[in-house]
Amino acid sequence: MHKPIFWILLLCFFVTVSGQEGTDKESESKKDLNESTNITYEANQELVQNDFIQAEADYRRAISKSDENTAAPYNLGRAYYNRESFAEAFARFKEAGEKAEEKPTKHKAFHNMGNVFMQNKEYEKAVEAYKQALRSNPNDDETRYNLALAKEMLKKDQNNQNNDQNKDDKNNDQNKDNKEQNQDQNNEGDQNKDKEGDQKDDQNKDQGDEGDKGEQKPEDNKKGDGEEKQEQKKQPNQGEEPEKKPRPRPNQLSKQQIQNLLEAMQNEEKKVQEKIDAKKVKGKKIKNEKDW
Repeated sequence: MHKPIFWILLLCFFVTVSGQEGTDKESESKKDLNESTNITYEANQELVQNDFIQAEADYRRAISKSDENTAAPYNLGRAYYNRESFAEAFARFKEAGEKAEEKPTKHKAFHNMGNVFMQNKEYEKAVEAYKQALRSNPNDDETRYNLALAKEMLKKDQNNQNNDQNKDDKNNDQNKDNKEQNQDQNNEGDQNKDKEGDQKDDQNKDQGDEGDKGEQKPEDNKKGDGEEKQEQKKQPNQGEEPEKKPRPRPNQLSKQQIQNLLEAMQNEEKKVQEKIDAKKVKGKKIKNEKDW
């Protein structure tokens, strides 16, 4: 009989101690929350007085004091957003939305997260943030308007991206066509160069053959060198008049030229003969047949 009573009393003791500890924790948590809320209020007043540096420090102190205080990160996010520090603002809005258990606070946090995405032109993420905000407060007209605007901007942005992609594809196709055309022209140019090269080779070959035919033998060259030396010896000294050389005759006369020469020679011979005959006539004695 004594043992069951002992265990019952022991169990009651542990329940009492556990309850006391829970009560103490709750009391301490409420105390931290109240202190964090008071610090947040002071930060709000400092922000109204444009003392951003002190307000930022107090908001951070309030956040570190209690995890249950969602007003401190949200208000700090608003302060960052007004100063266009969008990255810091987004982080604080996200923190407030994750900590919040009440729908109004979640709605405001996700609504402002959507605003940050709109500022960064991240329209697809903005659409999702506004949708999340409307799940907490479907009746907010401002959020619905922002959601419609985000969808319109997302559609416009996608159309611009498609147009840019089409332009890039068109430019790539055009560049490809130009490249192929240039390649074809280069190939035609190479073929023409090859043809010209072959023609030049054939022409050079023909000229080389003619040159081989016209070359003199070594003996002729020696002879020519000797003649050249003799001619150099025969050259007169300075101050002497060079001998007049006869003009070279033409290598060959045409038939007409030969005929003309023969006729000229015959005419000359005829004239000479006539002169001779005339002299003979004048020198011959004429007998006078006179009667005595």
